[in-house]
Amino acid sequence: MLREFTLGKVTDVSDYTIKVKDVIFHVPYLNSKKKYILWKCYWPDCHNCCDRQGRLPLTSDDLITIGKGLKYQNTSDFVKNETLTVTYQEPGPSGQMTTMTTINLKRKKDETEADDGTHISCRFLDNEGDCSMHPDRPGVCYLYPFSTWLENEKGKARVHATFQFTGDCPGFYLADTLDPMKEEFKEYSKIIYDYNMASNRTNRDGLGSVSFS
Repeated sequence: MLREFTLGKVTDVSDYTIKVKDVIFHVPYLNSKKKYILWKCYWPDCHNCCDRQGRLPLTSDDLITIGKGLKYQNTSDFVKNETLTVTYQEPGPSGQMTTMTTINLKRKKDETEADDGTHISCRFLDNEGDCSMHPDRPGVCYLYPFSTWLENEKGKARVHATFQFTGDCPGFYLADTLDPMKEEFKEYSKIIYDYNMASNRTNRDGLGSVSFS
């Protein structure tokens, strides 16, 4: 059933929302099965999220933290040697096309703009499934398996999040209630909210941009 859902073959699905602190989570509910789709992490037995990320966009906070972690004295040198700037488009949550420009961490030393969006195993992942940058890895890495966005609701920015269903993660499962993920929702609500604020600062600083069409 989960495979068919990921492939878009299951259409009898409701969008169940739950607000946890400052984040609204969108959880798929399979009406015919009366089940929610939830998630758990299998690390260290699985690290597909590190092996198959399409890009690693950095916030302005990441540029400073990761640059220092990689022993760069100047952030500008880190940006020059370890990142690339790309512009890409993705469908937004409301169906509109979102165009983004981001500074991305190179997943391999010789990564080019042509590699953007393709699956490349991260060079900072070791054979044991550990990240050599942890805990200073990019903020986007902490988001997985969620994607997140902001919506303007009555003049106030509201943070939303939903699962990424790329077919790479084996951690999704069916459940009768949301109870098995209570703690994860609490933990991720802070991570997701903080990431959105950092991403907004990045755009305000002129280090990225987002537009809709």
